[in-house]
Amino acid sequence: MSEGHGTDTSLLKRLFEEVASEAFHFRNGIRERPQRPTHLYPDALAAFDAPVPETGTPADDVIRDLVERASPGLHATTGPRFFGWVIGGSHPVGVAADWLTSAWGQNAGNHTASPSAAAAETISARWLLDLLDLPRDASVGFVTGATVANFVCLAAARGEVLRRIGWDVERDGLFGAPPIHVLIGDEAHTTVFSALQFLGLGHDRVVRIATDDQGRMKPEAFGRALAQCQGPTIVITQAGQINTGAFDDHAGIVPQARAHGAWIHVDGAFGLWARACPARAPLASQIDGADSWATDGHKWLQTPYDCGYAIVRHADAHRRAMTSAASYLPGADAGERDPSHYVPELSRRARGFATWAMLRHLGRDGIAAMVESHCALAQHMAERLSKEPGIRVINDVVLNQVIVRFGADEPDATGDDLTLQTIRRIQDDAILFAGGAKWKGMWVMRLSVISGATTIADIDRSADAIVGAWRAIR
Repeated sequence: MSEGHGTDTSLLKRLFEEVASEAFHFRNGIRERPQRPTHLYPDALAAFDAPVPETGTPADDVIRDLVERASPGLHATTGPRFFGWVIGGSHPVGVAADWLTSAWGQNAGNHTASPSAAAAETISARWLLDLLDLPRDASVGFVTGATVANFVCLAAARGEVLRRIGWDVERDGLFGAPPIHVLIGDEAHTTVFSALQFLGLGHDRVVRIATDDQGRMKPEAFGRALAQCQGPTIVITQAGQINTGAFDDHAGIVPQARAHGAWIHVDGAFGLWARACPARAPLASQIDGADSWATDGHKWLQTPYDCGYAIVRHADAHRRAMTSAASYLPGADAGERDPSHYVPELSRRARGFATWAMLRHLGRDGIAAMVESHCALAQHMAERLSKEPGIRVINDVVLNQVIVRFGADEPDATGDDLTLQTIRRIQDDAILFAGGAKWKGMWVMRLSVISGATTIADIDRSADAIVGAWRAIR
């Protein structure tokens, strides 16, 4: 039989201390452990596989068992040489705040359920708008990540462009509604297409705009497509292409879309944070002219998973798309921000605490310095790799993304094979972790420099390992 919940003080203290100790040992050793799991999914599944427990297990044993079974299948995403995807390093301050969030067990649905959770979101939202230099009266929903942030923003967009022509989609749905034109770059991130699918707008029923060699929408192609759109229109742009880090030409796109009456949404999962860094802010100029923006906290802000922000210029449209109402739910007083009006979930984690903690810890200067540091480290990585014969950096390294082709002088099929072989060798060596991606029809290795723990020594060690792997394959 399991112990009674919350009745044994010594158990509570021992349990939390053991978890803290395990967490410390994991994070303290992350730099020198293999930068990939030693268990793949089949091994991890076998480690966890067992019949349904018929009787309870003492709490201490459960935690020790969990650590033993899970540890071999954990990725080094919090380490300094993880470059596989755009994943922040879960800063210790954010983790500590997140532990408290779990221990406090608050439901961030409304003011009455947790006044402090609601207040932390309100202040964090105000700080975010200031740091990202977006309209200060915009509304902010605290969601799981950029996927749901895109969904929320595009739900507001869908409702507003239809409302302007007299259709109430929140009340009447899409049955019989006028069609909505959606313009999107050909290299947009897959999560935006998912959001369009969830909203009934279709991931294939869009106008895909041709892009240049960095993944930016071509302005002339955009202009031609926009001129063909009659009626409700949504334009979706990128701030930070997932492979190259490139930004769409907002200085050219935003005025055209605004004159057309379109809603402009920016997918800025990580690139939007360039606006918090004076040296990189010019990349994101005129993005503030859009109507909505999606970004992550668990990328460049280094909050723990999961954390993202749906930011909407038109708070009324945001509320119409998301508000849940029932007689048993307390409402906010006039002028107060109700957390449930800006996200799809009613019951949810209090993400505002970790966001507040990271913003408070880093401050404006710390965030700017971190973004600039990662961009400089990415450039350093690109310079190191470019010096090696047979390795070619494909993109202009303007942000934190580097994409690399091995066997650069070989025919396409041979280059693909050499690139994939080198990636496998790098992953087997486990000094760093990087993955592959298809870019413009060819395989490349993608490096995303975004962990708060990464130093120039980590970049040099990783570059040496990449070059060594390539030489072994070549």
